[in-house]
Amino acid sequence: MARSNTAPTQETNPPDFLAWHVANKGDKGFWTRIGAAWFHRDRKGLSLQLEVVPINGRIVLRTPLDDEKKEPGA
Repeated sequence: MARSNTAPTQETNPPDFLAWHVANKGDKGFWTRIGAAWFHRDRKGLSLQLEVVPINGRIVLRTPLDDEKKEPGA
């Protein structure tokens, strides 16, 4: 049985989290924004939308800063 989609669309709500790819190069970490995530209405899960999928490093979800929430398409 398929579950109904309870996640809001990105057009109506700003993301709850931004997805970042973090690649370590020596002592430095390079962060690249790769997507966003939204809580489901029941807040028991997340919908993750990635624009790219990294093949190395790690993916970090962070709450957006106030200025990132105001960006169109954020």
